[in-house]
Amino acid sequence: MGLLERCEELFKTSNLYDLLGINKEASEADIRRSYYKVSLKVHPDRAPEDPQATEKFQVLGKVYAVLSDKDQRAVYDEQGVVDEESDVLSQDRCWEDYWRLLFPKITVQDILEFEKKYKGSDEERQDVIHLYVQHEGNMDAIVASVMCCSQEDEPRLCSLIQAAIDSGDVEAFPAFTKESVKKKRARRKRADRERQEAEEMQKEMGLGDQDDSLVMMLQQRQKSREQNYNSFLSDLEAKYSKKSGKSKRGKK
Repeated sequence: MGLLERCEELFKTSNLYDLLGINKEASEADIRRSYYKVSLKVHPDRAPEDPQATEKFQVLGKVYAVLSDKDQRAVYDEQGVVDEESDVLSQDRCWEDYWRLLFPKITVQDILEFEKKYKGSDEERQDVIHLYVQHEGNMDAIVASVMCCSQEDEPRLCSLIQAAIDSGDVEAFPAFTKESVKKKRARRKRADRERQEAEEMQKEMGLGDQDDSLVMMLQQRQKSREQNYNSFLSDLEAKYSKKSGKSKRGKK
Protein backbone atom coordinates (compact mmCIF):
# COMPACT_ATOMS: atom_id res chain seq x y z
CA MET A 1 0.00 0.00 0.00
CA GLY A 2 1.35 3.43 -0.95
CA LEU A 3 2.02 6.33 1.41
CA LEU A 4 -1.09 8.29 0.46
CA GLU A 5 -3.28 5.23 0.96
CA ARG A 6 -1.72 4.61 4.38
CA CYS A 7 -2.36 8.24 5.33
CA GLU A 8 -6.01 7.87 4.39
CA GLU A 9 -6.34 4.66 6.36
CA LEU A 10 -4.57 5.86 9.50
CA PHE A 11 -5.39 9.59 9.55
CA LYS A 12 -8.54 9.81 7.39
CA THR A 13 -6.87 12.09 4.86
CA SER A 14 -4.48 11.58 1.96
CA ASN A 15 -3.56 15.29 1.83
CA LEU A 16 -0.10 15.56 3.34
CA TYR A 17 -0.54 19.22 4.24
CA ASP A 18 -3.89 18.65 5.93
CA LEU A 19 -2.39 15.77 7.87
CA LEU A 20 0.18 18.15 9.40
CA GLY A 21 -2.35 20.96 9.83
CA ILE A 22 -0.62 23.38 7.46
CA ASN A 23 -1.31 24.85 4.01
CA LYS A 24 0.51 24.36 0.72
CA GLU A 25 2.41 27.64 1.15
CA ALA A 26 3.96 26.51 4.46
CA SER A 27 7.65 27.28 4.91
CA GLU A 28 10.27 24.66 5.72
CA ALA A 29 10.21 25.83 9.36
CA ASP A 30 6.41 25.54 9.47
CA ILE A 31 6.55 21.99 8.14
CA ARG A 32 9.23 21.02 10.62
CA ARG A 33 7.36 22.53 13.56
CA SER A 34 4.03 20.98 12.59
CA TYR A 35 5.60 17.57 12.04
CA TYR A 36 7.06 17.71 15.53
CA LYS A 37 3.75 18.61 17.17
CA VAL A 38 1.71 16.00 15.29
CA SER A 39 4.31 13.26 15.73
CA LEU A 40 4.35 13.82 19.50
CA LYS A 41 0.72 12.71 19.64
CA VAL A 42 1.52 9.29 18.16
CA HIS A 43 5.07 8.75 19.36
CA PRO A 44 5.16 5.12 20.59
CA ASP A 45 6.51 6.21 23.99
CA ARG A 46 3.77 8.82 24.44
CA ALA A 47 0.78 6.89 23.10
CA PRO A 48 1.16 3.35 24.46
CA GLU A 49 -2.61 2.89 24.45
CA ASP A 50 -2.79 3.25 20.65
CA PRO A 51 -1.99 -0.09 18.93
CA GLN A 52 -1.34 1.78 15.67
CA ALA A 53 0.96 4.39 17.22
CA THR A 54 4.16 2.91 15.79
CA GLU A 55 2.73 2.65 12.29
CA LYS A 56 1.31 6.18 12.46
CA PHE A 57 4.65 7.48 13.67
CA GLN A 58 6.46 5.81 10.76
CA VAL A 59 3.97 7.19 8.24
CA LEU A 60 4.38 10.70 9.65
CA GLY A 61 8.13 10.37 9.25
CA LYS A 62 7.63 9.58 5.58
CA VAL A 63 5.25 12.49 5.17
CA TYR A 64 7.83 14.85 6.59
CA ALA A 65 10.58 13.27 4.47
CA VAL A 66 8.54 14.02 1.33
CA LEU A 67 7.57 17.60 2.22
CA SER A 68 11.04 18.51 3.49
CA ASP A 69 12.69 17.35 0.25
CA LYS A 70 12.54 20.05 -2.42
CA ASP A 71 12.23 17.68 -5.37
CA GLN A 72 9.76 15.32 -3.71
CA ARG A 73 7.59 18.19 -2.58
CA ALA A 74 7.54 19.69 -6.06
CA VAL A 75 6.36 16.39 -7.55
CA TYR A 76 3.63 16.08 -4.91
CA ASP A 77 2.49 19.69 -5.38
CA GLU A 78 2.35 19.39 -9.16
CA GLN A 79 0.98 15.86 -9.57
CA GLY A 80 -0.53 14.92 -6.21
CA VAL A 81 1.60 11.75 -6.03
CA VAL A 82 4.75 10.66 -4.20
CA ASP A 83 7.70 8.73 -5.59
CA GLU A 84 7.47 5.51 -3.61
CA GLU A 85 10.84 4.35 -5.01
CA SER A 86 12.77 7.39 -3.81
CA ASP A 87 15.61 7.14 -1.33
CA VAL A 88 13.80 9.46 1.13
CA LEU A 89 11.12 6.77 1.61
CA SER A 90 13.58 3.95 2.19
CA GLN A 91 11.93 1.12 4.11
CA ASP A 92 15.25 0.43 5.89
CA ARG A 93 15.30 3.79 7.68
CA CYS A 94 14.67 3.82 11.43
CA TRP A 95 12.12 6.61 11.68
CA GLU A 96 12.49 6.96 15.45
CA ASP A 97 16.24 7.55 15.10
CA TYR A 98 15.46 10.00 12.29
CA TRP A 99 13.02 11.86 14.57
CA ARG A 100 15.51 12.07 17.42
CA LEU A 101 18.19 13.33 15.04
CA LEU A 102 15.85 16.13 14.02
CA PHE A 103 14.70 16.92 17.54
CA PRO A 104 17.36 16.23 20.18
CA LYS A 105 16.31 16.79 23.78
CA ILE A 106 16.27 20.41 24.87
CA THR A 107 18.22 21.09 28.08
CA VAL A 108 17.80 23.81 30.69
CA GLN A 109 20.95 25.49 29.37
CA ASP A 110 19.48 25.50 25.85
CA ILE A 111 16.42 27.31 27.19
CA LEU A 112 18.55 29.86 29.06
CA GLU A 113 20.63 30.62 25.99
CA PHE A 114 17.58 30.85 23.77
CA GLU A 115 15.77 33.19 26.18
CA LYS A 116 18.78 35.50 26.29
CA LYS A 117 18.88 35.80 22.48
CA TYR A 118 15.12 35.82 21.98
CA LYS A 119 14.01 38.57 24.34
CA GLY A 120 14.21 41.96 22.65
CA SER A 121 14.88 40.43 19.22
CA ASP A 122 13.03 41.17 16.02
CA GLU A 123 11.80 37.58 16.06
CA GLU A 124 10.12 38.17 19.41
CA ARG A 125 8.51 41.35 18.11
CA GLN A 126 7.12 39.51 15.08
CA ASP A 127 5.81 36.69 17.30
CA VAL A 128 4.11 39.18 19.64
CA ILE A 129 2.43 41.02 16.77
CA HIS A 130 1.30 37.73 15.25
CA LEU A 131 -0.22 36.63 18.56
CA TYR A 132 -1.85 40.05 19.01
CA VAL A 133 -3.63 39.64 15.68
CA GLN A 134 -4.40 35.97 16.25
CA HIS A 135 -6.01 36.63 19.65
CA GLU A 136 -7.52 39.97 18.60
CA GLY A 137 -5.81 41.88 21.38
CA ASN A 138 -6.64 39.54 24.27
CA MET A 139 -3.68 40.09 26.60
CA ASP A 140 -4.51 37.05 28.74
CA ALA A 141 -3.98 34.82 25.70
CA ILE A 142 -1.00 36.81 24.42
CA VAL A 143 0.93 36.74 27.71
CA ALA A 144 0.20 33.04 28.08
CA SER A 145 1.44 32.29 24.55
CA VAL A 146 4.59 34.38 24.09
CA MET A 147 7.71 32.27 24.55
CA CYS A 148 9.87 33.01 27.61
CA CYS A 149 7.28 35.47 28.87
CA SER A 150 6.61 36.36 32.51
CA GLN A 151 4.38 39.01 34.06
CA GLU A 152 7.34 41.38 34.22
CA ASP A 153 7.52 41.33 30.43
CA GLU A 154 3.96 42.58 29.93
CA PRO A 155 4.76 46.34 29.82
CA ARG A 156 7.40 45.69 27.16
CA LEU A 157 5.02 43.53 25.12
CA CYS A 158 2.34 46.20 25.34
CA SER A 159 4.84 48.76 24.07
CA LEU A 160 5.64 46.58 21.05
CA ILE A 161 1.96 46.19 20.28
CA GLN A 162 1.17 49.87 20.75
CA ALA A 163 4.03 50.83 18.43
CA ALA A 164 2.61 48.51 15.76
CA ILE A 165 -0.84 50.06 16.22
CA ASP A 166 0.53 53.62 16.03
CA SER A 167 2.42 52.80 12.83
CA GLY A 168 -0.72 51.34 11.24
CA ASP A 169 0.76 47.86 10.92
CA VAL A 170 -2.08 46.26 12.90
CA GLU A 171 -5.66 47.03 13.85
CA ALA A 172 -6.43 48.57 17.24
CA PHE A 173 -8.51 45.82 18.82
CA PRO A 174 -10.77 47.04 21.65
CA ALA A 175 -9.77 44.05 23.78
CA PHE A 176 -6.31 45.63 23.96
CA THR A 177 -6.98 49.36 23.81
CA LYS A 178 -9.94 49.25 26.20
CA GLU A 179 -8.88 46.51 28.57
CA SER A 180 -10.19 47.21 32.07
CA VAL A 181 -7.96 47.86 35.06
CA LYS A 182 -9.79 45.04 36.83
CA LYS A 183 -8.74 42.52 34.19
CA LYS A 184 -5.12 43.71 34.31
CA ARG A 185 -5.06 43.36 38.08
CA ALA A 186 -6.55 39.87 37.89
CA ARG A 187 -3.84 38.80 35.44
CA ARG A 188 -1.08 40.13 37.71
CA LYS A 189 -2.66 38.54 40.76
CA ARG A 190 -2.79 35.19 38.95
CA ALA A 191 0.86 35.52 37.91
CA ASP A 192 1.92 36.45 41.46
CA ARG A 193 0.11 33.40 42.81
CA GLU A 194 1.83 31.10 40.31
CA ARG A 195 5.23 32.59 41.15
CA GLN A 196 4.63 32.21 44.89
CA GLU A 197 3.61 28.58 44.46
CA ALA A 198 6.77 27.93 42.44
CA GLU A 199 8.96 29.58 45.08
CA GLU A 200 7.34 27.56 47.86
CA MET A 201 7.85 24.35 45.93
CA GLN A 202 11.47 25.34 45.30
CA LYS A 203 12.10 25.86 49.04
CA GLU A 204 10.44 22.57 49.94
CA MET A 205 12.74 20.73 47.53
CA GLY A 206 15.85 22.60 48.70
CA LEU A 207 16.63 24.09 45.30
CA GLY A 208 18.46 27.36 44.90
CA ASP A 209 20.66 27.96 41.87
CA GLN A 210 19.60 29.50 38.57
CA ASP A 211 19.06 26.22 36.78
CA ASP A 212 16.97 24.88 39.65
CA SER A 213 14.89 28.06 39.69
CA LEU A 214 14.26 27.76 35.98
CA VAL A 215 13.25 24.14 36.34
CA MET A 216 10.73 25.12 39.02
CA MET A 217 9.40 27.92 36.82
CA LEU A 218 8.93 25.51 33.96
CA GLN A 219 7.28 22.93 36.19
CA GLN A 220 4.89 25.55 37.51
CA ARG A 221 4.11 26.73 34.01
CA GLN A 222 3.46 23.16 32.97
CA LYS A 223 1.07 22.75 35.89
CA SER A 224 -0.91 25.94 35.25
CA ARG A 225 -0.61 26.31 31.49
CA GLU A 226 0.34 22.88 30.16
CA GLN A 227 -0.80 23.46 26.59
CA ASN A 228 1.22 26.67 26.19
CA TYR A 229 4.24 25.11 27.91
CA ASN A 230 4.19 22.19 25.50
CA SER A 231 3.78 24.60 22.60
CA PHE A 232 6.81 26.55 23.81
CA LEU A 233 8.97 23.43 23.91
CA SER A 234 7.62 22.29 20.55
CA ASP A 235 8.49 25.60 18.92
CA LEU A 236 11.88 25.70 20.57
CA GLU A 237 12.84 22.17 19.54
CA ALA A 238 11.43 22.48 16.03
CA LYS A 239 13.05 25.84 15.31
CA TYR A 240 16.41 25.56 17.04
CA SER A 241 17.39 21.90 17.26
CA LYS A 242 20.13 20.50 15.06
CA LYS A 243 19.10 19.76 11.51
CA SER A 244 19.84 16.49 9.82
CA GLY A 245 21.77 16.27 6.58
CA LYS A 246 20.10 17.19 3.31
CA SER A 247 17.63 14.64 1.99
CA LYS A 248 18.72 12.61 -0.97
CA ARG A 249 17.12 13.28 -4.30
CA GLY A 250 14.42 10.88 -5.34
CA LYS A 251 14.83 8.63 -8.32
CA LYS A 252 13.40 9.92 -11.57
